[in-house]
Amino acid sequence: MTDAFEAKGLAQSLIRLADVGVVPRAAAALERSMDEVGLALRKAIVDEIAEFSASANPEILPELARHSADHVREIVRLSRGEAIGNFDFVREHARRRAEQRFPIEATLHAYRCGHRVLSRWLRDAAAAVTETKEPVAAAVADFSIEYTNSISAICAAEYVAHVRSLAEAEGDLRSELLSILMSGYDESDGRVARLLKRAGYLEQRQTYCVVVVQSTDPLEMESPARAQRIVDAIAGSVTDKSIRMLVGRRNNVVTAVFSATRRMSGWTAPQALLAGRLHAALSVLGPVVLIGISTDHPSTSFIPRAAREAMLALDFATVADRVVLYSQLPIRRLLLHRAADYVQPTLPAWAADLANADAKSGGDLVKTLRALADADMNVQRAARALGVHANTLYARIKRIRELTGLDSQRYHDLTELLLASDCRASGS
Repeated sequence: MTDAFEAKGLAQSLIRLADVGVVPRAAAALERSMDEVGLALRKAIVDEIAEFSASANPEILPELARHSADHVREIVRLSRGEAIGNFDFVREHARRRAEQRFPIEATLHAYRCGHRVLSRWLRDAAAAVTETKEPVAAAVADFSIEYTNSISAICAAEYVAHVRSLAEAEGDLRSELLSILMSGYDESDGRVARLLKRAGYLEQRQTYCVVVVQSTDPLEMESPARAQRIVDAIAGSVTDKSIRMLVGRRNNVVTAVFSATRRMSGWTAPQALLAGRLHAALSVLGPVVLIGISTDHPSTSFIPRAAREAMLALDFATVADRVVLYSQLPIRRLLLHRAADYVQPTLPAWAADLANADAKSGGDLVKTLRALADADMNVQRAARALGVHANTLYARIKRIRELTGLDSQRYHDLTELLLASDCRASGS
């Protein structure tokens, strides 16, 4: 049986049809014209609702024809005075339309369109077996409305429920795929291999890139709604249809694995770097997010490495430079970022003396070291860049030598001085 709310109005309309003599007397007339009405119902729907003709799905029209015939048979059955059924054929039709992503609006419009055809059919059959016109017409109209309302309510509820279950299943699959790709996997795991292959992640000539995104206020990432808005913004900005995206929230950042065809065959030119294409697309996002982008990688087995690259690039992102490519980070910055924590406890004693003296001089000593590096250790050029006399620079070089024992006019000593200063500064 249908739900009590759905069936109540329909049951009352059937009682009224029986009271005016339509049920079960009209059943024979209805049965004789079943095939004709089924065809008319299908034609009326296709003629009025463009979605049925526009769909490229070869199953839409045949299933519409079967569904139209199901309704005709159900109405004939009810006209015999039989009990209201469970409308399983409506639920099945709704599930099929949900699985095929056919719009629910067009499906419900088809029921409204069919209402006119079915009303005329019932009215003609009733007129052939009864003499009283007005009560019969009112009872037929009432039944047609209640029947359409019932099947529309059942269809809409089943469609929405099935879409939700499909979305949950798809979300679970995306989460599982993202977890596998980000964590790495062993090719000997047959289940994982089958899952990745079905999802198209083991195709040849693919390139992969990982992007991590975080709000400028990290606390906002604790809000699922905020994270979802970032996901939607990423999806909206990457409009290139050749790029696939698998996205989710991991470790308090939005993480996306992008993939695209590296080249169509060995005879075609390679595509532009995926990371570069993503950089251009994601640069349009607003100033409230920071983004790190890995380099391109040729296999899913490299995705964990790509994730580390993207997170490292994110560490360098600032409000002034929001979208950072790992491939464009200078080696010096990478070394300092990765090694500073390990080097700081073992810095030579002179590093502290140099830092203290530099602080007393207002930063002039370290500025001198950087100016010498920028000028290829040419004192005259460095002095001009700093706007001081060369003798002033020589005095500072002497002071640095007294503090550290290193000569900043020698390449190796200058490199040592700069690295030590940068390592100490990164920990302060």
